[in-house]
Amino acid sequence: MSSSTDRPRGAGQLRYAAAAIAFSTRALSARVGAGAVGIGRAMADRVSPVTSVITRAGWLVLLAAAACLMICFVFGWVEFGYLGFAMVGALAIAAIYLIGRARFEVGIDLEPRRVVAGERAHGRMTVRNTADRPSTPSRMELPVGSGTAEFLVPALEPDAVHEELFAVPTQRRAVIVAGPAISVRGDHIGLLRRTVRWTDEVELFVHPVTARLAPSAAGLIRDLEGQITKTITDNDISFHALRPYAPGDALRNVHWRTSARTGTLMVRQFEESRRMNLTLAQTTERSAYADDDEFELGVSIMASLALQLMRDGIPVAVVTEERQLRTATPMALLDDTSRLTGVERAYPSLREFVRHSTARLPEPSVVFLVTGSVTPVADLRSVETLFGPDVRVIAIRVEGGAGPRIGKVSGLDILTVGAVADLARVLRSVS
Repeated sequence: MSSSTDRPRGAGQLRYAAAAIAFSTRALSARVGAGAVGIGRAMADRVSPVTSVITRAGWLVLLAAAACLMICFVFGWVEFGYLGFAMVGALAIAAIYLIGRARFEVGIDLEPRRVVAGERAHGRMTVRNTADRPSTPSRMELPVGSGTAEFLVPALEPDAVHEELFAVPTQRRAVIVAGPAISVRGDHIGLLRRTVRWTDEVELFVHPVTARLAPSAAGLIRDLEGQITKTITDNDISFHALRPYAPGDALRNVHWRTSARTGTLMVRQFEESRRMNLTLAQTTERSAYADDDEFELGVSIMASLALQLMRDGIPVAVVTEERQLRTATPMALLDDTSRLTGVERAYPSLREFVRHSTARLPEPSVVFLVTGSVTPVADLRSVETLFGPDVRVIAIRVEGGAGPRIGKVSGLDILTVGAVADLARVLRSVS
C-alpha cells in the first residue's frame, strides 16, 4: 500500500515531464521557424530578379488576371476568361521590352559644384556606348533634388558619346543631390520596369547669401596681444600697478627705480590678457523663427559673421543644435551651413542648448547668439548668465523687413537685423 507522500512526488514528476516536453516543443518550433525563414529568404532572393521588375500597376494587372481566370473556370463566365487572357497577354508583351542589355559608361558633371542661393548651376550627363555593337534606344532617369529628369538616349555606335544638359534649381540654400543615373527598360503602360544603376550621387552645395563685413567687425580685437581682463596677475604684458614685495615674487618684476625712491621693494602687477576666442551659436529651432525666410536670414547672418572672423584670424567655434560646424576653411564652413535644417525641440530651452553646445569649447571672450524674432528677451538673458563677467554676450535677433535696432538689457547687447546688408552697420554701432 503506497503512502500519502508518494502522490506529491508523482505529481511533481508529471509537472517536470510536461515542462520538459513544452520546452522541447518550443525549441523545435523555433528551429523549424528559423529554417522556414531561411528557406523563404533564399526563395525570395532567387525570385527577386523576376518580381523586382513588376511595378505596382503590373501586380494589379496580374492579380486581376488571376481573379478573372478563376471566375471563368469556376462559374463558366467566358467574358472574364477573355479579360483575364487579355491582361496576361499585356504582361507578356510588356516582357518583350525588357529583353536586351546595354553597356554604358555614364558620367555626371555639375558646374559649378558650389553656388550661392539664386545663382545658376548647370549639369551635364554623358553616356558612352562601351559595347562592341550598336546600342538600342534607351531611357535614362536622373534624380535632381526632389525631381527627376528623364532623357532619351538614341542608338549609339560603339564608343559613341551622347550628351545631355540640364539646369539645377538653386533658389534656396540646400545640398542638392544629383543621381544616381539609371537606365530604364519597360513598356509604355508601366507594367514592367527594369533599371540599372550607372553612377553614384553627386552633391551640389547651395551656400547662403552672405555680406562682407569690415575687418575686425564689432571692434572685437583690442590689441595684438589679446583681450585685457580684470583679473590681476604677476606675469603678463599689460601693466596695472605696483605693490610691496612678498616672499616668492620673481626678482625680474621688481621696479628698482620706485624701490630706490621709497626704500621698499616694489613689484609690478599686470592685468591678465587672454587669447581672443569667439563662440558663435545659432539656434535652429523652428519655434524661434516666424517663418522659413526668417530662418534663412539667420543662417546668412551667422555665416557672414563667421566668415569675417575667420578672415580676421580670430579663433571661432560655430555651433547649432545638430552639429558643430567646421571652421578649418571658409569653404568647409559654407558647405556645413548648406546642410543646416530646422529642428523641433532638440533641447528643453535656449539656455540648455547653449550650455550643452559650449561645454567642451575653449572659454570664450565674446559670444554671439543668433536667433529669431519669436525668442523672448528673458531667454536671451538666461543665456548670458552662463558666462562670467569677462565674457561679452551679443544676441542677434533676425526679423525680416525690420529696421536695424540696438538695445541693451542688463549688460546684454541685443541687435535686431532685418536684412543681411544691415549687419555691417549694426556691428559698427556696438564697437
